[in-house]
Amino acid sequence: MLAQAFHISPAQRARLVDDPERRVLSALAEGPDYYLLMAWEYPLEPAMPVEAYRRLIERLPTATSILTGNPWAPKELGLTWPDPAPAPPVDPDLAHSPDEHVRAGAAGSPSLPADLVALLALDPSRMVRGVVSMREELTEEQRMAIDYRVEAWERLRPIGWVRDATDPDVHRRCASSAHIGLRRSLAYNPAIGPDIIQRLAVDEDFAVRLLLCEQNPGVPAEAVINVFLEAHNMRASSLLRHPSLKDFPFAAHAENPHPGVRALVPRDPDASPELIDRLSRDPVPVVRAMAAADPRLSVARLLELFEEEETTEYAAANPLLPVPVMQAILEPDPAEEAVEGTPTIYLGHWSADRPLPS
Repeated sequence: MLAQAFHISPAQRARLVDDPERRVLSALAEGPDYYLLMAWEYPLEPAMPVEAYRRLIERLPTATSILTGNPWAPKELGLTWPDPAPAPPVDPDLAHSPDEHVRAGAAGSPSLPADLVALLALDPSRMVRGVVSMREELTEEQRMAIDYRVEAWERLRPIGWVRDATDPDVHRRCASSAHIGLRRSLAYNPAIGPDIIQRLAVDEDFAVRLLLCEQNPGVPAEAVINVFLEAHNMRASSLLRHPSLKDFPFAAHAENPHPGVRALVPRDPDASPELIDRLSRDPVPVVRAMAAADPRLSVARLLELFEEEETTEYAAANPLLPVPVMQAILEPDPAEEAVEGTPTIYLGHWSADRPLPS
């Protein structure tokens, strides 16, 4: 939806405030999908001028609940969640609940008596034992004595006492811990120094390395690229906006044996047209595809790539594509096919010798 597009300006987005559709107004209140943004991209510039937000609230009063705590909303609106009240002391009886989720909640409470902590460290539930294993007061030996397990695929909430710690000794203790949960939580901590960043950047746990790159602007460029090449989630491409890659000399890595690195070379504004042309002839399709979208290509080479099935989509996005070719994409002749019943029309670019889809 245009209301949530990243590429439009705040002034352009503000023009939609008077749209008659309620769902458009709700989309304006939500703003662009900030799930794809990284921690180092905050704080965000407001998605619209403050006057537009006030007009939006006037037209859609329920927008205030959507805007409260929303990172796109201007601070001038004053829509923030109140600070949470201090947690009350935990009821010791909760440690004996038949519900493992209740016991896990008790296990994470700082006020839980030591005898109940020891009891829950032997709990039959792996979840409960895992929560106990991440308590702040435990020594590394006590932590390792608990029968817990963290799978590589397992999602963990960052532990507050680790994420918010400012003491370098706590940082070093957590970075050297064998507990994956502590190291993952430390990756969220904005106060860690260069020595801890260097250590976590080569952590054996991929999630630690990924979280570090997502959260910290000080991660070395090589570490960010390595994580990008290894990542297979929907946020992976966002890593290419990492501050350490802003002036990275991708062109110097055109001979890298990893095709994923060669595919990044067109991101370098200093890459020569000759280098882009050479990459457009790379044996690996993804490298050719990235080069096909680059406006430093010659029009002649661009048209050749447009005719190749593996690169036609990327060549079609190249701004140098001749206008007649663009028009042919947008207004193609129907592909001829003998069919029974309702005729089928295929839209897109089809060469004469390319088989039609079945």
